[in-house]
Parts: sequence; structure tokens; C-alpha cells
Amino acid sequence: VTLEANVSSQYISALMLIGASLEQGLKITLEGKITSVPYINMTLQLLHQIGIEAQFIGQEITIQAFTETPRVSHITVESDWSSVSYFYSICALSRKRSSEIHDNQKPQAIQHNTKTSIHVSSYKKDSLQGDAVLQSLYKELGVHSRFEGDTLVLSTIENFKKPVRVKFDLANAPDIAQTIVVTCLGLGIGCILTGLHTLKIKETDRLEALKTEITKLGGNIQVSHDTLILKAHNEPLQPDTSIATYHDHRMAMAFAPLALCTSLQIEDAGVVSKSYPDFWTDLHALGFSSEIIG
Repeated sequence: VTLEANVSSQYISALMLIGASLEQGLKITLEGKITSVPYINMTLQLLHQIGIEAQFIGQEITIQAFTETPRVSHITVESDWSSVSYFYSICALSRKRSSEIHDNQKPQAIQHNTKTSIHVSSYKKDSLQGDAVLQSLYKELGVHSRFEGDTLVLSTIENFKKPVRVKFDLANAPDIAQTIVVTCLGLGIGCILTGLHTLKIKETDRLEALKTEITKLGGNIQVSHDTLILKAHNEPLQPDTSIATYHDHRMAMAFAPLALCTSLQIEDAGVVSKSYPDFWTDLHALGFSSEIIG
């Protein structure tokens, strides 16, 4: 099979997963720049884990046909780094103090002046997931990551000096772009995010959706086919804003942490069921108001 490699790694992983069940195996030739390589490597590791011979060299992936019964029948799946991105955002935005918030903004989450710490499991320090880059990216946004066994502990960095602007290439982790730009908006930090061409063919055109909703909140944002630029700002966000989710689970979850900064409501909140059905329950446990659920 030959296919363009710059559209989505999901097509490539799907072919890899069925390759060993074909009588002669499968060779996949990838054309052009390969997007989201970490996800291909994750799939390759899974195949190796159950005893399937597979190689990913250059622009070719070769999957050998089954020759024997897979050697393992039980696999423990690591938690999703994309989903933990929202807790990185909550941790970063928790440094917003009540004194910093405009009187009419009515934040919809409990705020404390003490250091924030959030524990989540089960994660691997040497994870192959592309979104594990959250550890280094959010360090620039004031969040420290450490591991206690398979538990990931997020905490606010003390005496953190907020940057004016950050610049990240998210070609290998495009699913966290929405979370990062919303975090930057809440902190008043500017950002330049590149490598976002796959966002235009997700559940919605995520770049245009971000532009519309961030503009509602008072942000100054520009988008192209693969780049997003958010300007830094010092003004409070527009209160009582209704955030459209465009049938996209990540739009709902990315904007929810902004309840630490202003009053808002997430439309069609049930859309999170696609990837994280307990999202609102977990946010409520952290002190978020049910008023943000539309």
C-alpha cells in the first residue's frame, strides 16, 4: 500500500494493526513528510509486544504475517497524555489569584493562594506518546512534572517568571494545541504554534474554531493552514461567554480550565464522552462549578 504520510497517522496505524492478519503481511510506503511519528512508533511497539515482526525504516513500514499465536494475551495500556493536558492547564491557570481577577468575571472554580498539586495515573516516564512533550512545554508555562512510581504529579513552579511569549512546534503533538493556546490566553501570554496542518481535518476545523471562540473572549488571534499566533494581553477576559464546541470533545475540555479566570459556559458539554466521559465529574471533584456545563 502506498499513501500520503502528511494527512494523519491514524490511517497508517490502522493499516499496521491489520497487516499481520493478511496472508502475506503488508508493506506500507509513505509518501512525503510523515506526520505524528510518535504514534506510528507506539503502534510498532504494540506489535512487537505481542510477537509480530515489524519494521519502520525511512519511508517504509513492513509487517510480517502471523507465524504463531501472539505471545502475550494481556496488555496494560498507559493513560492518555492528551487527556492529562487539561490538568496541566488547570495547574498553570491556578496561579491566577483572586486579586488578579476583575470583579465582574465571577470565576467558576475554587481558587487557593497555596501551591497547586495534582496527581494522575497511570503514566510512564519513558512514554512513547507524542503528547508526553507536555512535561517540557508546560515547564515554560509554570508547571513542574515529576513521577512517583506510575503516578504523574503536576505542581506549580514557585517564583515562576511568566514569559511574554512562547513558541512551540506541535507537528508531533497536534492534539494538545487547543489546550496550550487556551492556557496562554488565560495567563495573558502570547504564543506561536506551528505544525498544525492536521487540525483542519479533525472533528472540526480546529484552527478556525479556536479563532472564533478566543475572539469572543477578547483574545487577538491569527491562524493559517498550519500556524496559530496569539498576542499577549493584560486585559481581563470577557465574562459570561458561551463557548461553542463544534461537536469536538477537545474544544470542550480545552476551554473548561478558563473557569479559573472568568465566567463561561461550555455548550454541548456531553461531547466529551468521545474520549473522556468522566471529565466533568473529575473537574467537579477539583472544585469546578457545574454552572460551566451547557
